[in-house]
Amino acid sequence: QVQLVESGGGLVQAGGSLILSCAASGRTFSDYTMGWFRQAPGKEREFVASIHGRGDNAYYADSVKARFTISRDNAKNTVYLQIHSLKPEDTAVYYCAADVRGSKANYWGQGTQVTVSS
Repeated sequence: QVQLVESGGGLVQAGGSLILSCAASGRTFSDYTMGWFRQAPGKEREFVASIHGRGDNAYYADSVKARFTISRDNAKNTVYLQIHSLKPEDTAVYYCAADVRGSKANYWGQGTQVTVSS
């Protein structure tokens, strides 16, 4: 079992930046591909980014590739999502996930709300 707790969400003006954090506990953190997903109001949850256990490979949805950066600190059992140039369409609940396999994951956090005002 893996427990995930996100933090760092909030209300931000368009053009601003944010760093989301996800602290993991349970199984060996570095064993898992970690990721971030988001769900906007009225839409399905979508993949945002993922990063392999050693942090050597990262993948992004095309819609965020230029503005989002995923990273991890295995010593702290934490994964991060840096978001730059925020847009109102980035408004969503952002979920941390562990054991990411494509668009799916076996473990989920409870989510953190990001709201971008125009």
